[in-house]
Amino acid sequence: MDTIPAILLFAAGASRRMAPRDKLTEVVDGEPLLRRTARRALATGHPVIALLPPDRPARAAALDGLDLGRVTVPDAGAGMSRSIRAGIAALPPDCPGAMMLMADMPDLETADLAHLLDRFAASGGAVIRAAGEDGTPGSPAVIPARLFAAFGRLTGDTGGRQILKSEPVHWVPLPGRRALTDLDTPADWAAFRAR
Repeated sequence: MDTIPAILLFAAGASRRMAPRDKLTEVVDGEPLLRRTARRALATGHPVIALLPPDRPARAAALDGLDLGRVTVPDAGAGMSRSIRAGIAALPPDCPGAMMLMADMPDLETADLAHLLDRFAASGGAVIRAAGEDGTPGSPAVIPARLFAAFGRLTGDTGGRQILKSEPVHWVPLPGRRALTDLDTPADWAAFRAR
């Protein structure tokens, strides 16, 4: 059987803008946001690896009973690059690509994630990135294995934007603002809950 792309679920951030609350353990539809996002990712049938901080046991507990990999990012506070590097290092050697999925995007549906992964499979190894319905750049992105080494060398509090600047990106619009809505602050949460 051919190997399939994995989903890296980024959940190691400090949630500083929500302090003292933790955005990933906030309840949405009766469950913590992190668990909800993980369940939707697992429902695609792709392997999921959750990247977690060492000092947030409630996040780890939110994933109890789910069939996914877990990687603790001991130096998560040093920036996003640490989580990316830990995620890339955890992928199996024959993994053809990886979706970079932020755990704080509540509007993404399983069908959206599956659509992006299908587009990746059909692309022959292109970078796939979600956009809003209006074309506004969004998340998540699916990157091919040929970029793993570059992502594995990232430093600081940066994602992979610099790496992707030199790559042709296949943009995939998702309905509404699903690829754009993330919940970082109490005001974001208030607006989301008011909808």
